[in-house]
Amino acid sequence: MATESSAAPSRNTRLPKAQAALGVGVIVQDAQGRILLGRHHSGTWELPGGKVDPVPESVAAAAVRELREETGLAVPEDEVTVFAMLHDALGGINRVTMAALVRVDSGTARVTEPHLISTWEWTPLDALPSPLFDPSAQILATWRPDLAIPHPPVHRLALAPEEPQVSP
Repeated sequence: MATESSAAPSRNTRLPKAQAALGVGVIVQDAQGRILLGRHHSGTWELPGGKVDPVPESVAAAAVRELREETGLAVPEDEVTVFAMLHDALGGINRVTMAALVRVDSGTARVTEPHLISTWEWTPLDALPSPLFDPSAQILATWRPDLAIPHPPVHRLALAPEEPQVSP
């Protein structure tokens, strides 16, 4: 049996070369079927979301955190459904965006990051504004292909719903 040299780090502990960014976009739908969109200062409209922290943070936990940080809305992690993984590239970096959905009865979103977002609005699906931020458009088109939302090409992987835990 070969022994590992103490001079070289183990393959399991050697840091990989960074080549991807992992984020989550959250579709927040209210009881009237509207979705929450924010107007970014660049002029695009976007879903709440952001990067998944490199600490052991689940995608659902990141969705809850980003939603709270960006809008002040609080939802339980177990009410977040992560339904797809989207993959494209920007500037030579792989961009992996996890698509999440949460439904709320109602809520007032606050602008908590005014340097980024000027307003949050509950928007009917038949009145989506433009332009949409590309990852938000990709998520919305994956969720509701019938809306025919224009977006850049993206690879999609639908995620199966979790199987219920069976107790022995």
